[in-house]
Amino acid sequence: MRISKNKFVSAIYDLYVGEGDERELMESATEEQPLQFIFGMGTMLPAFEEEIKELESGSKFEFTLTAENAYGEHVEENVAELPKSIFEVNGKFDDEYIVEGITLPMMDSNGQRMNGSVLEVKEDVVVMDFNHPLAGEILHFSGKIIDVHEPTVEEIAAINHAMGGGGCGCGCDDSDCGGCGDDHECGGSQNHGNHECGCGHKH
Repeated sequence: MRISKNKFVSAIYDLYVGEGDERELMESATEEQPLQFIFGMGTMLPAFEEEIKELESGSKFEFTLTAENAYGEHVEENVAELPKSIFEVNGKFDDEYIVEGITLPMMDSNGQRMNGSVLEVKEDVVVMDFNHPLAGEILHFSGKIIDVHEPTVEEIAAINHAMGGGGCGCGCDDSDCGGCGDDHECGGSQNHGNHECGCGHKH
């Protein structure tokens, strides 16, 4: 069976970023933990799906995606300094959780989910980057399709659940935030321990 719209796909791959001798292995999907998705549901980068469409189980693939066709260029305007007060829990800044390098699930004033990475914690502000972690990177994929079939009801439900919680961080449109699972509100009122960031960015 060939890959086409609404088919369940399993694949293994290595993802490298950079060029020439500077290429760095970013992540891998193995047979024990393969990449799994339903083709055409919007969970994968369009350019990624374009490269593997019509392949079948056992087919190998190797291709490169430019930043333009992947996660776009790094945009400096997507880096924001947010007041530390919005990250307070019970009136105290959450310095155990809000640390450099962590990625937080957040929400803008329109209710859209986004992820922000903490670049630096300063005296009065937290510097956050709302660019995708792979923004500006050239992506090199090398792998193999290991299964293509009609999705079961259980597989459709599992994919829908995963879509609600973020993607895999490779070919997916959203990265796995790896955070606490709480959404930090961006520009809304502070409720139930959530944080409002007020950054005004839409991503």
